[in-house]
Amino acid sequence: MPKKYGVKEKDQVVAHIFNLVLTGKLRTGDRVDRNEIATRLGMSRVPVQEAIVQLEHDGLLSTSYHRGAFIERFDEDTIREHYELHGVLNGIAAARAAANPTPRILGQLDGILRTLRSCKEPRAFQRAVREYRHAVNDEYAGPRLHAAIRASQGLIPRAFLSSYPTIAAEMLPFYEDETAAIQDRDPDGARAACSGCADLMAKVMVTELIRRGVLAPSDKRAAVF
Repeated sequence: MPKKYGVKEKDQVVAHIFNLVLTGKLRTGDRVDRNEIATRLGMSRVPVQEAIVQLEHDGLLSTSYHRGAFIERFDEDTIREHYELHGVLNGIAAARAAANPTPRILGQLDGILRTLRSCKEPRAFQRAVREYRHAVNDEYAGPRLHAAIRASQGLIPRAFLSSYPTIAAEMLPFYEDETAAIQDRDPDGARAACSGCADLMAKVMVTELIRRGVLAPSDKRAAVF
C-alpha cells in the first residue's frame, strides 16, 4: 500500500485498524497482527505499536502481555457510549461559552450558523460543523479538554455522516438550539444540544454498521433512538 505523505505513520495505522473494524474484517475479540499490518502498510513495527497504544487508550483495543492486542467489545452499546462521551465533552465547552459569551464568539457562531442553514450538500455542511466546533472549543476548552475531544473525534467516521442524505436537516436544529442557548446564557441548554446531536450521530453510525452487516439489528434501537 503506498504511503500517504504528510500523514503520520502512526495515524495511518490507526485509520487502517479502525477501517478493518468498520468493515467487519476485525471483530470483537479478534487478534491484531502487528506484523501483517506493518507489511501491509509498508512500515516498521514502531508506528504500529504507537497506534496500538493510542487505540488501547481510546478503548478500541486491549493488550495482554505475551498474547498481543485484541479488539475490545465493539457493539451498539459501546458505540452509543462513545458518542455520549463525545457529546458530554463538547457540552462542557459549549456550557462555558453560554456562561460567558463574548461579542466576538457570538458574532462568529451567528455567521457559521447562517452557513449551516444554507448548506445543501452533506460534505459542505460537515465542514461548517467542524468550523462551529472549532470556534467554541478553541475559545473555551483548555488543553486537557481539547485533548479529550480530539481523542473522541478519532473514532467518528466522517464519511458516514457525509453520506447520510438527511444529515443537514437532522443536525441543524441542534446547532440552532446550541447557538440560542449560548446567546441566552443557558449552559444546561447548550449541554443538551450537544448531547442530542451526539445521539443523532450514534444513530447514523449504528444504522450504517447494521447496513454493512458489521452489527446485527437490535430490538433496543427502537427504544433508544
